[in-house]
Amino acid sequence: MDKPKRVLKWQRDPEGMRLRILEAAKQEFAAHGLAGARVDRIAAKAGANKRMLYYHVGNKEDLYLTVLEGAYEKIRVEERGLDLEHLDPPEAIKRLIHFTWNYFLRNPEFLALLNTENLARAKHLKRSTKVKSMHSPFVEMIRAVVNRGVASGDFPVAVDPVQLYISIAALSFFYLSNSSTLGVIFGRDLLAHDAKGERLNHMVALVLAALTGKSSAVFGRGKAPKPQIPLRQTV
Repeated sequence: MDKPKRVLKWQRDPEGMRLRILEAAKQEFAAHGLAGARVDRIAAKAGANKRMLYYHVGNKEDLYLTVLEGAYEKIRVEERGLDLEHLDPPEAIKRLIHFTWNYFLRNPEFLALLNTENLARAKHLKRSTKVKSMHSPFVEMIRAVVNRGVASGDFPVAVDPVQLYISIAALSFFYLSNSSTLGVIFGRDLLAHDAKGERLNHMVALVLAALTGKSSAVFGRGKAPKPQIPLRQTV
C-alpha cells in the first residue's frame, strides 16, 4: 500500500508563502534595486527556497514587476478610502495632500521602488496589464472633486486632475527623496519633526492658493527653521 504523500508546510498555505515572498522581495528591491537584489536573500528572508519562489511568482524580473504592481495597488486602495466625495472641495484636496505626504513617510520603500523604475525608464512597468486600470478611478475621483469645486465657486477654473495629482505627489516626493542633499545645501534638518510639519503646511497652502486664487497666507504657512549647519558666507 502506497504511503500518503506528505504535504509540505508551504503547500498547506500557498497564499501565505506568496505574501511572505512578496514582502521580502519588496524590502530587497527597495534596498538594492533590481540589479543588486538577490533571489537567495529574498527566499531566505521569506523562509522559502528558490524553487518555491519561482513556483509562486516566476523569475526575478516577474517578481519585481509583481512587487511594483502591488506597491501601486496598495496606495490606490488606501486613497479610495479617503472619502473625498463627502468633503467640501478645499478640504478634500487638503486631505489628499495629507494622505500623500504621510503615506510616503510611512512607506519609504515605495519611493525607492519608484526611483529604481524611473532609472529603468519604466521598462518593467510598461509590461503591466494592471497599473493603468488602477489609476483611472483615482483620476476620476480627483476630477469629481475639482468639478465640485468649480460648481461651488471654491475653484475659479477646472484644472487637469492628472496634473494636479502629479504636482501634489511631486511636492512630497522631491522633498523626501532629496532631503539629505537639500539638508546639507540649505543647512536644515528637513526630516526633523517640526520641519516635516512646516513642509506639510506649506504644501497645503501652496496647492490651495493655486486652486482657489487666494493668497497662500489665507491657508497658513509655517515659519522657516533656523539653519542648523553653518552656511558658507559669500563676499
